[in-house]
Amino acid sequence: MKTSIGNAVNKGAQVLSAAGINDARMEAALLLAHVLGRDRTFIIAHAEDELTENQRQTLQECLVRRAGGEPFQYIAGHQEFFKLDFEVSRDVLIPRPETEILVEAALEVLRNHQAPRIADIGTGSGCIVISLLHEVSKARAVALDISWNALRVARRNAARHDVIERLNLIQADGFSAFREQPDFSLVVSNPPYIAENEVKDLQREVRDHEPLSALVSGADGLSHIRALVHDSPSVLRPDGFLIFEIGFGQRDAVEKLIDDEIWRFVEVRNDLQNIPRTVVLQKR
Repeated sequence: MKTSIGNAVNKGAQVLSAAGINDARMEAALLLAHVLGRDRTFIIAHAEDELTENQRQTLQECLVRRAGGEPFQYIAGHQEFFKLDFEVSRDVLIPRPETEILVEAALEVLRNHQAPRIADIGTGSGCIVISLLHEVSKARAVALDISWNALRVARRNAARHDVIERLNLIQADGFSAFREQPDFSLVVSNPPYIAENEVKDLQREVRDHEPLSALVSGADGLSHIRALVHDSPSVLRPDGFLIFEIGFGQRDAVEKLIDDEIWRFVEVRNDLQNIPRTVVLQKR
């Protein structure tokens, strides 16, 4: 059965719309662009071109996965973050635009450091630490994650972006891999911050497909953040920084965790929706 690119997009949009996918036509076009190894401009300009049978079948498989709620990024296997392209799989969170705010804040505090050492706690795909190493040529880093599979993804991403020689990847839970001696200029983290009772309210793409261990943090969503604020001073140099992401409505609760005798509160940066998102602290 012959199918043109234009017809394939139309039929794909119908399938996704029926499954409750927003922007169904755009997503159908993105899936077809992925299958063809082209961009959306090609899809628009070649609407009359016919698909091969293999391309048609592959597109159908992708549509079934997306209609079932699997995020496009997992189907495509990659996601852009801070101008770089990162491999993603269901073993890691999908990098999100709001986390780029954390990278921007980190780059600002590193401006006056000649050869900073960075620790990334819960690295996942490695998008934060790899972006920092890519931007700061003399920086070195250690990245931790409890998941071996996540670390494999991070290693491939680090190799792809030519920073693997400056990055040590370690399987560990929190700060357990570190000796208690101040060594790092900066600790960064996008920790889990979803409360257990909020999981049911997450979008199905997140709830059913992204790793819950990287999302959920105890009854109030603050277990991992508590550990970050409490344990980071033991590995930070004097005047070193801790920068981490927080969830919607958590600013007040997080500020109560900060001991003024240990930390200087620098700022909280809002995301593009004006939601407090990135906390910057400096060790006294």
